[in-house]
Amino acid sequence: MTDIAPQRGKRPPTIHDVAAQAGVSRGTVSRVLQGGRNVSPASHRAVDAAIRKLGYVVNQAARSLVTRRAGSVAFLLSETQDRLFLDPNLATMLRGCTTALAAHDIPLVLVAAGTEAERRRIAPYLAAQVDGALLFTWDRGTPMFDLLQETELPFVCCGKPHDQNAAVSYVVADDREGARTMVRYLLETGRKRIAHIAGPADGPGGSERLEGYREMLAEHRIRFSKRLVATGDYSRASGEACMQQLLTRVPDLDAVFVASDLMAEGALAAIERAGLSVPGDIAVGGFDDSSVAAGTNPPLTTMRQPWERISEMMVRQLLAQIDGDGPASVILPTELVIRESA
Repeated sequence: MTDIAPQRGKRPPTIHDVAAQAGVSRGTVSRVLQGGRNVSPASHRAVDAAIRKLGYVVNQAARSLVTRRAGSVAFLLSETQDRLFLDPNLATMLRGCTTALAAHDIPLVLVAAGTEAERRRIAPYLAAQVDGALLFTWDRGTPMFDLLQETELPFVCCGKPHDQNAAVSYVVADDREGARTMVRYLLETGRKRIAHIAGPADGPGGSERLEGYREMLAEHRIRFSKRLVATGDYSRASGEACMQQLLTRVPDLDAVFVASDLMAEGALAAIERAGLSVPGDIAVGGFDDSSVAAGTNPPLTTMRQPWERISEMMVRQLLAQIDGDGPASVILPTELVIRESA
């Protein structure tokens, strides 16, 4: 085996150098760089070791000419950019998707398209510059679905699309069962007048969490009342406003299930301002187990969404589609996290 080491002032190592260092053919190195198909484990290890030793960097432009792929994926936010900074879940997902793609040496490009004009403008860019998109939206009926399908670009949604019969890949937590678990827990702690601050019906999880709330009340023979439901938009401000409405309409409520941690944080502020205690007067349960949950006062009992797993599965599905597989859906379980608010 020829021992080749980079020297200062010399040209950067090439694929031929990697092949010589690993003792394999140039074609074997090329197959490793394209995913490792039809390469023995021993040869794969030898090529990986040679790449590390030589400091070889893939020429993405050259690779694209061979594979006819852009070599990158879009993190597509079909909302205004401020959502990325206001919603802690998005930052978690961005980090998780970046990490999952890094294992495949694929960079992630952040693209925001909150208006119809922006969506139309970025559609040609996506078709030409990325191999697929990870779609995040608060509107399950977003026209971004149609635009992506028009470009025939592989994509995976975080959350169920509005048309669940559409041939669209998605990954989602089990929102309905998570809501059922939270309401069951609140009932088991002795609460009898449980309100719900819902997410928007056309947003991720909104209708599913509301249905879970209604189902668990029905199972305990508790009549559903619209007076006990207020609808927010997943923001802290909307949670606070909804809680104020509920306290005015139903002053004897003793618990509230909130469809997101961020709205629950607002609800806690409204309860405190009303001179009531948590959980003494009103128990509060959230949904997400975001970075907000442990920092509220008191710390928030909530349903944990498996954010890391959701990121991994979205990336896995997208890469499979890029390789020619069809759409698929994944529903992941949630977990009750008990803290001091309930």
